[in-house]
Parts: sequence; structure tokens; C-alpha cells
Amino acid sequence: MVVGDADFERYRQTAQAQGINISEWVRQALRVAERERSSGDVEAKLAAIRKAVSYETGGREVDIETMLAETEAGRLAETETGLAGADDA
Repeated sequence: MVVGDADFERYRQTAQAQGINISEWVRQALRVAERERSSGDVEAKLAAIRKAVSYETGGREVDIETMLAETEAGRLAETETGLAGADDA
């Protein structure tokens, strides 16, 4: 893959602003893109959602703040795991 000079310079400046070299910036950007890409069987995902909504909650509502905090903690853990292996690539 070839990157044009103007694009390369923008990427280099972005990496430099983050205090990393362009190779590391590219690795991180690719990891983010990979995580954001939808994967898996749509029918299996729908089945999991249907199963989840069928569970009884005992009349309790889900605490959205707790759910959001747990989601963010999981994302941070994924990010740290991904960055920890950056030197391996």
C-alpha cells in the first residue's frame, strides 16, 4: 500500500503530537479499526440478544450508570491489552 506524501505528513504530525512514532500510530489505528469492524454471525448475535431480554430482572431496572461504567472498564482493558503487545508487532 502506498500513502501519498500529503497524507503521510499529516499522519506523521498526528503521531508526533501524541508523542509516538508513525509506526506505533499506524499499529494503534489499525487495532482500533479492527475492533470497530463488525464480526460474527448476525443471527447468533440476535439470538443472544433475544435470550438476554428474556431473563427476569425481578422487577429491577438496570442501572445505566453501572452498565456504562462496566462497558468503559472493558474498553479500557482491551485498549491496555492491545497497547501492551505493541512492541510484538
